[in-house]
Amino acid sequence: MSMTEAVSPVQGQSAAMTAQPGVLMPAHWRDFWALTKPGVIRLVVFTGLCGLLAAPGSIHPVIGFVAILCIAMGAGGAAALNQYYESDLDALMKRTANRPIPAGRMDREAALQFGLALSGFSVVIMGLAVNWLAAVILAFSVFYYAVIYTIWLKPNTPQNIVIGGGAGAFPPVIGWAAVTGDVTMLPILLFSIIFFWTPPHFWALALFVKMDYARVGIPMMPNVAGEKSTRHQVFGYSLVLLATVMAPAALGLVGWTYGIGAFVLSAIFVALAARVGFRTAGEGDALKPEKQLFAYSIVYLFLIFAAVVVDRAVVPAIAA
Repeated sequence: MSMTEAVSPVQGQSAAMTAQPGVLMPAHWRDFWALTKPGVIRLVVFTGLCGLLAAPGSIHPVIGFVAILCIAMGAGGAAALNQYYESDLDALMKRTANRPIPAGRMDREAALQFGLALSGFSVVIMGLAVNWLAAVILAFSVFYYAVIYTIWLKPNTPQNIVIGGGAGAFPPVIGWAAVTGDVTMLPILLFSIIFFWTPPHFWALALFVKMDYARVGIPMMPNVAGEKSTRHQVFGYSLVLLATVMAPAALGLVGWTYGIGAFVLSAIFVALAARVGFRTAGEGDALKPEKQLFAYSIVYLFLIFAAVVVDRAVVPAIAA
């Protein structure tokens, strides 16, 4: 999908401009930081750290820190490339119009160079300082988000979030590989948890910002399949997520500490998803259940991965 040139990035927010029309302000360090989507990186870093801590064996603390730093840099670089490519669309959407490029605070080429440098540097350092399996998975995760999701999936199919969910699911696998140098069943299940968490998490958001996506022609599920179908799919995926989250316990890869915590957390998730899945929003509806599910889904993923670490690392240490 080619990007429209109808809206120049410098037209996004006139308040961000200098007194001379058409002249970009020098980019502030905060704008480069904003390019990395720090809110998303927190979750990426946390799940990567959990994968590292849950892995069998040990890793030197300095090497472990470098591995997590590389995961953060790779995710930040991919986010910068995403904002470079979508800057014209971001200018048309209310929730993204104040990002550095559409707001006129940064040149697109600077964002491109920053994203490429950050991504490349993260992969090279991961390979040289940690191991090359972790580096290869990191490189593929950057490619998945910046190219497969951003350029191919997002503008072309309402299944963009379903398939694209893999982009954010790699960090625990990378963290695990950083310690062990291999990938086994548990990190694959951790990947699957994030993969199946993404659709109900994101579609809960899409239900209350669907007009933004409609305005720029992005085929998100509520705009293509309709609200009713999207709501049913939110609930359906919550059940798939429940089964996936319980799989590590069912297979004996984790203990009862994780199993009990994961079941309780997931039961709450399914209950919230049911409220979203089987209601009809009326005129002027504040969409409170949808916003509650979206907010809880973020807390939920943090707690699920924390439960993995407690079960795999903390409980055995206490028992010893």
